[in-house]
Amino acid sequence: MGEQLGINPETLRNWVVQAEVDEGHRRGTTTSESQRLVELEKEVRELRRANSILGSASAFFASVPD
Repeated sequence: MGEQLGINPETLRNWVVQAEVDEGHRRGTTTSESQRLVELEKEVRELRRANSILGSASAFFASVPD
């Protein structure tokens, strides 16, 4: 079937497996869970960067004499 559509058979198999996971017929991480994980990882990176900037700014201003 995949060859008729010009799709690698392994790619087609992966799509079928993911569809089974998404429908609850197979264990695994659903597409929506994967997307949420990507969003959370991005948010964590942004928060860590902000914390680093705030830490540097705090150290700088703490070293400035009054």
